[in-house]
Amino acid sequence: MTSASPRATTAPPVRPEDERLPLGRTVLFGAQHVLSMYGGVVAIPLIVGSAAGLPEVEVGLLVACALFVSGLATVLQSIGVPGFGARLPLVQGTTFGAVSTMGVIIADGGGLPAVFGSVIVASIVGLLLVPLVTRMQPLFPPVVTGTIIAAMGISLLPVAAGWILGTEGTEGFGGAGNLGLAAITLVAVLVLSRIRALSGVAIMLGIVIGTLVALALGRADFSAVGEGSLLAFPQPFAFGAPTFHLAAIIPMVVVIIVTLMETTANLFAVTKVVGTDLPPRRLSDGLRADMLASALAPVVNSFPATAFAQNIGLISVSRVRSRYTVAAGGVLLLLLGLVPVLGRVIAAVPSPVLGGAGIVLFGSVAAAGIRTISEAPRTDERDAGHDTMIVAVSLALAVMPLAVPDLYASLPTLVSMVLSSGVSAAAFSAVTLNLVLKGRGGIQPRVRDIL
Repeated sequence: MTSASPRATTAPPVRPEDERLPLGRTVLFGAQHVLSMYGGVVAIPLIVGSAAGLPEVEVGLLVACALFVSGLATVLQSIGVPGFGARLPLVQGTTFGAVSTMGVIIADGGGLPAVFGSVIVASIVGLLLVPLVTRMQPLFPPVVTGTIIAAMGISLLPVAAGWILGTEGTEGFGGAGNLGLAAITLVAVLVLSRIRALSGVAIMLGIVIGTLVALALGRADFSAVGEGSLLAFPQPFAFGAPTFHLAAIIPMVVVIIVTLMETTANLFAVTKVVGTDLPPRRLSDGLRADMLASALAPVVNSFPATAFAQNIGLISVSRVRSRYTVAAGGVLLLLLGLVPVLGRVIAAVPSPVLGGAGIVLFGSVAAAGIRTISEAPRTDERDAGHDTMIVAVSLALAVMPLAVPDLYASLPTLVSMVLSSGVSAAAFSAVTLNLVLKGRGGIQPRVRDIL
C-alpha cells in the first residue's frame, strides 16, 4: 500500500498572527492593548471639543464616539473583510496628525460640521488614492516622515500649554494652582513610567492621580457626569449635517495622505515584529480599511483613524502576536463607546491635569519624529547637511503659524489654511526639499530598506 505524499497530508503552516489563544487570555491581552492606547484615543476629542467650545456633556459624546470608531476600525483591520483589513494585530485609533488642521478649520468659522465634511471627502479621496499611494512610498524616506511626525507633536504642544493655563474667566486661570496640578500630574507620569508593570498605563494613572489631588483641593467638578444616558448608541451627525468647503478639504487631503504613509510604516513594522509577510495586496487592504474607517467616522461624530505604533511596541514586549487578541481589544473599545457616561467622566477631568499629561503625550509624538530622523541612512557629510536643511526649514514652517497665527492672513483663503495648519506646510516642504536637495539619491527604492 502506497503511503500518501507529504504534499497531500501536510497542513499549511499557521501564520503567527493567526494563532488562537484561550478566550480568557485573548480578552486579557486585548484589554492590555486598550490600556496602552486609551490615552491617545481620548486626547483627540478633548482637544477638538475644547477648540470648538463644547460643554462637557458634548465633549463626553465625542470621547465615546472616538472609542466606538477606534474599536470598529481595529476589528476591521485585524479580522478583515474582502478588500478591507490587513488581518494583522494592528490597533487603530484617532490620529494626532489631523488635530492642528481641524483646529484651523474650527477657528476659521466652519465648526465641527466643516471638520466632518472635510474628513469625509478627504478620506474618500484617500481611498481612491490607495493604489497610487503605495507607489508614492519612496517620496517619504525617514527624513521626510520623521520631520512630519515631529511637526505633528510640536503643533500640539500649545494645546497642552492652553490646558495648563485654564479657561479664561474661570477660577484659577493662569494661576500657580493650575501650574501645580500640571506639575503633579507630569511627575506622576514620569515616576510611573519607571515602573515596568505600570509603564504602559502611566499616562492614564497619572491623570487619575492628578484628578484625585484636584478633588482634594476642590478644583474638580464632576456634577455634569450624571447628565445624559448611561448607555447609548452613537447618534449619526449629532452636531449637525456636514458642510463641505474646498479651503478645508485641501489641507485635510494632505493630512490623509500623510496618515496613509504613517499607516504604511506601521504595517511594515508590525509584520517585522510578528514575523510574517506583507505582499502588496495585504498592504492595500490595510490602507483601504484605514480610509474606510476614516470616511465613516464623521457619520458617528469622530475623526480620521490611523494605526497606533505604541501597540506594536507592546506586541514586541509581550510576544503575543495573535490578531485575535487585538480584535478582542477592538470589541472592548466598541463596548466602551456605548457608555457615554465614561466619556463625561473623562471630559470632567480638570484641564491643568490634562495639560501635565499632554506634555508627555504630545512631546512623545515629536520625539518619535526626531528618532525617525536620526535613524535615516546618510551616505556622507553633504547628505547629512541636506537632511539638516530639510528638517530646519520644514519645522520652521510648522512652528511659525503657532507663534504668529495671523502670519498668512493676507494670502488667499485656500493657501492660508494649508500653510496655517503647520503640519501640511511641513509635509509639503519636506517632500519638496528632499527632491530638490537630494534628487533621486534621496528617494528610497524600497520601503523595506527604510524599515
